[in-house]
Amino acid sequence: MRWRLHVLLLALSLVGTALAQDATSLDGAQTVAVSERTDDGAIDTRLTGILDSAGWYRGLSVEVREGIVYLDGAATSGNHRDWAGTLATKTEGVVAVVNRIEVQPEFTLSLSPVVDELSRVGREALTHVPLVLLSLLVLPLAWLLARLVAALARRVLQNRIASPFLRQVLARAIALPVLLLGIYLILQVAGLTGLAFSVVGGAGMIGIIVSFAFRDIAENFLATLIMSIRQPFRRGDWIAVGGHNGIVQNMNARSTVLLSAEGNHIQIPNATIFKTTVINYSTSPGLRTSVDIGIGYDDSVARAQRLIHEILTGHAAIIAHPEPMVLVDALGASTVNLKAYFWYDGHAIAGIKLRSAVLRQIKNTLTEAGISMPDEAREIIFPQGVPVVSLSQPSTPSSSAPRPSSRVAPSTTATSEATSQAGDAADTTAAEGGLASERSAIEESVGETMPPEGQTDLLGNKAPADESSSR
Repeated sequence: MRWRLHVLLLALSLVGTALAQDATSLDGAQTVAVSERTDDGAIDTRLTGILDSAGWYRGLSVEVREGIVYLDGAATSGNHRDWAGTLATKTEGVVAVVNRIEVQPEFTLSLSPVVDELSRVGREALTHVPLVLLSLLVLPLAWLLARLVAALARRVLQNRIASPFLRQVLARAIALPVLLLGIYLILQVAGLTGLAFSVVGGAGMIGIIVSFAFRDIAENFLATLIMSIRQPFRRGDWIAVGGHNGIVQNMNARSTVLLSAEGNHIQIPNATIFKTTVINYSTSPGLRTSVDIGIGYDDSVARAQRLIHEILTGHAAIIAHPEPMVLVDALGASTVNLKAYFWYDGHAIAGIKLRSAVLRQIKNTLTEAGISMPDEAREIIFPQGVPVVSLSQPSTPSSSAPRPSSRVAPSTTATSEATSQAGDAADTTAAEGGLASERSAIEESVGETMPPEGQTDLLGNKAPADESSSR
């Protein structure tokens, strides 16, 4: 029986050995043998010797209690720390490992990483030298070809589009695809087609953001572009916009400059002009204006209308067709208000001067005809009361009463009155400065107007002198 028991134990030992060898081959790891009988001191000695020989640790301390290994110290990297824990785990007789090694990277002033990185960048740069040379060749050619296309487009559009601003915009729009084609060829050769589409998409988003940030500038630019197409006025026209009147001097990509009758330069943003009602007095030569006259209630309205109509039809500066009209406008507090309408040549005649001459002639004619032109009714207060003079008492000449001067001869007085009446009846007087338009005089007194901020004038040819005037 005893020998059978030995045979069974031997067989079990052989089977266990075979299973242990198979497990070792599967794990691919070998355990560290200490001796046939392992104890804590042997494990401590063995691990300390191996870790010290590696030279990766500072302040290393290995302690083994009841098969549990405690590792303390510092390592320069996490891989060295993990390697020490793995080594202790695979040591024979170790039950568990407590790895308390700290990772403390060493600070070195070595320039080797910088040198290595520069070497890598240099090698990559050498590989891109052909692409850089191709870019230096293609981009200037594309830019030069785009300029030639733009110049050719401006020459072709010279006689087709009057606005220089519109010609410039169209020429650049035609030349832009040529430059984009050169950029696309470079990106295609470099294999960055996907990057090109990303850049285009990002440029679109940036364009949207910039358009919101600079909305006023973009709005003025688009207004200038549309106004260049529609051309609501030309340089030299007299216009009224946004409560301002003046002669158009020039237009840039942001604003239009007007010269007022007082000689002031008025800059109005093109977006404001585009969104506001513009009155162009220089478009049509025939203009109509009116004057107001008030006569007394006791006077004949028909007779006053006839006299005023004769004055208007007989004036050399008033157009006969359409015929002037004299209408009753309103019944005022103390007068019957008449309004006289008449037409004149706005290119050659100044409206304010003509109205002055007509009012002067109407006043003179109605006065000679005995037609009163009373003032508006007023309330007159006498704080000291109204003095009463009895007609029965003989009047005594006052020593302060003015005496007729003997220095002025009756013939001289009559001549002055005749001269005054003749002046009142004239179509124009020296004080009125004639009836001609003052536009040329205003521009000559101010001098030549330069575009603001050194920009180019975007308007077309200046309107002829006989086709524009001030009012």
